[in-house]
Amino acid sequence: MSGYDLVVFDWDGTLMDSTRVIATSLQAACRDIGAPEPSEADALFVIGLNMADTFRRVAPQLDAEGQRLLAERYRHHFLAREHESPLYAGVPEMLSELHARGRRLAVATGKARRGLERALDATGLRPWFEATRCADEGFAKPHPGMLLMLLEMTGVEPRRALMVGDTTHDLELAANAGIDAVAVSYGAHPEDLLATRPALARCANVEGLRRWLAGNA
Repeated sequence: MSGYDLVVFDWDGTLMDSTRVIATSLQAACRDIGAPEPSEADALFVIGLNMADTFRRVAPQLDAEGQRLLAERYRHHFLAREHESPLYAGVPEMLSELHARGRRLAVATGKARRGLERALDATGLRPWFEATRCADEGFAKPHPGMLLMLLEMTGVEPRRALMVGDTTHDLELAANAGIDAVAVSYGAHPEDLLATRPALARCANVEGLRRWLAGNA
């Protein structure tokens, strides 16, 4: 048997060019409440985690009320700029090609369900994905629960599934679930950081990912 039955994609930084909007919204939220502003690298690093883990990492000094205020201000800034996040060029064509070859597609994302639903509708990508899991529906990355649930939903064995993501959280998620992974370095985490985690390939752009999937998935 060649290739994979199921290809699971991360969303932000893998399919959608949204990492800068997320990072700058997080920085703005910290400024709003007087918390230390994370560096760009620190703000990008937490992309893919759920919101609770994100806020604990960037502002560990905040109490529960401070965390609530930070979340409120982050949502304010992100929703105001959400429309500025396009799909990466070539993503619809890549998904169409995979689907035409009989590959089943899914999403495992650090977004909340409401955020993913908005993104699926705005981009028109909903028809390509038969299953999706979000960070507010169970354990967040890098816990394997998100991928294990997708495998259960689709009936695919781990050896027949592939994870594609732009962060070390995605690569750790795949490793914890016992499935193969491909890293993309055009999203939130740079190539040198991604290189610290196992991956079958590291693709610098969507076209490179498209070619790799065409030959291997």
